[in-house]
Amino acid sequence: MSLIITTVNVNGVRAAAGKGLLAWLAGSAADIVCLQEVRATEQQFHAAIAPALEAGWHCVGAESSAKGRAGVAILSRTPADAVRVGFDAEEFAAAGRYIEADFGGVTVASLYLPTGEAQTPKQDDKERFMKGFGAYLAERSAAVTAQGRDMVVCGDWNIAHTERDIKNWKGNVKKSGFLPGERAWVADLLAAGWRDVVRDVHGDVAGPYSWWSYRGKAFDTDAGWRIDYHLVTPALAARVTDARVERAASYDQRWSDHAPVTVTFD
Repeated sequence: MSLIITTVNVNGVRAAAGKGLLAWLAGSAADIVCLQEVRATEQQFHAAIAPALEAGWHCVGAESSAKGRAGVAILSRTPADAVRVGFDAEEFAAAGRYIEADFGGVTVASLYLPTGEAQTPKQDDKERFMKGFGAYLAERSAAVTAQGRDMVVCGDWNIAHTERDIKNWKGNVKKSGFLPGERAWVADLLAAGWRDVVRDVHGDVAGPYSWWSYRGKAFDTDAGWRIDYHLVTPALAARVTDARVERAASYDQRWSDHAPVTVTFD
């Protein structure tokens, strides 16, 4: 059975809803949409996407205990069979950075990895998150495989894995998001069996980028970063038939600084 999954960092769901998110949802063929950086309480989130809920979308979410920060959610055409928030790390339990839900034989997760800032406590936080989350992913991949299930971890990973994943990589080698340790961490996940299916489909090319700064001409010149990934367990990765970034036609049509990234599984 075909399954279409989209991930997008909405950069604040209330603002995005007023700028085009609702229209995009109304026209989307996705079965499941993973959202990050919702930045709203559950009540505010439901109010912002009320037309989508009235149209039949179901939603589950994990808001952050820090007001106006983070927040992740999963929208789906059918209700989730089960939902889990967090990943066994007490420090980040209420951070609004990870939620996963079961839909039949597939577990779908929405992740918002911390942004970090090189040589500051923010980077220390990011690296603690990465350490705990990496261990969790190893456990989950083994568990779902043993159960004969599949898993997709979608989201804003805030790491450009290789030089192909960032336009100005030379200018960012000492900045969070492109640090050697971060890139090695992603490489380790892939070596353990997770598949970066967008990269698998597009091959050895620059991009396709999914985030562009609002500053300057980054969008117009495609000076972007590819930091929004679908990491997929091997059996499901073998079913991918399409993977694309839904880049806006023009700057004024953007409703987030990220673009939706959509993968089709047959």
